Amino acid sequence: MISISNWFSQVASITLVNLSSLKERRGSAISASVGIAGVVAVLVGVLSIAEGFRHAMKSTGSADVALVLRNGADSEMSSGVGREETRIIGDAPGVARDNSGPLSSPELFVIVNLPKRSTGTDANVSMRGVGSAAYTLHDKFQLLRGRKFELGRNEIIVGVGAAREFAGLDIGHTIKLGANVWTVVGIFSAGGGVAESEIWTDAAVLQPAYHRGDIFQSVCVKLSSPDKFQTFKDALTSDPRLNLKVVRQSDYYAEQSTGITTFIQGIGMLIAFLMALGALFGALNTMYGAVSARVREIATLRAIGFGPFAIIFSILFESLVLALIGGMFGAAGAYYVFNGFTATTINWQTFSQVAFSFRVSPHLLFDAILWAAVIGVLGGLFPAIRAARLPVALALREI
Repeated sequence: MISISNWFSQVASITLVNLSSLKERRGSAISASVGIAGVVAVLVGVLSIAEGFRHAMKSTGSADVALVLRNGADSEMSSGVGREETRIIGDAPGVARDNSGPLSSPELFVIVNLPKRSTGTDANVSMRGVGSAAYTLHDKFQLLRGRKFELGRNEIIVGVGAAREFAGLDIGHTIKLGANVWTVVGIFSAGGGVAESEIWTDAAVLQPAYHRGDIFQSVCVKLSSPDKFQTFKDALTSDPRLNLKVVRQSDYYAEQSTGITTFIQGIGMLIAFLMALGALFGALNTMYGAVSARVREIATLRAIGFGPFAIIFSILFESLVLALIGGMFGAAGAYYVFNGFTATTINWQTFSQVAFSFRVSPHLLFDAILWAAVIGVLGGLFPAIRAARLPVALALREI
């Protein structure tokens, strides 16, 4: 029985020989690595869509901001809150205040159609009427160009994502939406969140433009601290005058991202799995070819005392190296091509477009490299076993 140190020495010796002979098999080796690189690139590319959309949704809101909807509503589209209810909400315990009063923004949410810059076809865009406290509530709000809209006037400010993706939203342009003609007066960012895909205006002006009477769809509230959420929620849900539900704004948007990210991840995994099968067969073919070309060499190693497990692990290591090389090239290529790429997709909860950036995160790259490693190990396993089981005497007689 050989010692562990001797076994590692055998594995290292055979592996060095295997790797040094790659240049003689560079055609098949490159083919296997390219196949695995393709799998990794596609996997990272598709999953970066889901990662980017989820990041955009989770970037919206914070732990100290609550969203109040009608009880039973699963989105703002199906919610309704009266003006008297908004006053009660603003006076509830736990609500932060400043010199102008409670930091509470009754909001109206409508869907408008605008042409996309890339295709000219109409798509749904979210238009949000907000209260005067909205800028304070959205702590990631930052005015990039122009100015804020003035209360009581037909003026709008546009999220940077919406301005990038849809025509007619440049500063100074006028656009007819509903019963009004609106002037674009500013462009804003919101830390990469959903608000960057929206158009904002004064809720009091938006209500008559879309014949909404004195009804809002949600109330956004700034809490004095995150731990006041339960106090605020209990006060509203126990009030017999109200029929409302209270959620953290961050939780609301995170839940909205679940459906589409799960769908995209499922599609991405299916495509990657099918491609991985092709890459696996390529790796098998490469390693079987390597074993077949070195039958006498392997038999000689066995005859002079190299153990079968040392041969198995050396071939597995060679296959793993080829897979990791392909995986790293595929991951690097996907990162430079997809990371930061901007696009829009539909939010199934509101049926409006959300602009976001593809996001190639470190854990996504790690998962993709792991896929490459698994393909490499599986691709080298059976050829390695075949090499270790070659009859020494028979192999030495082969030419």
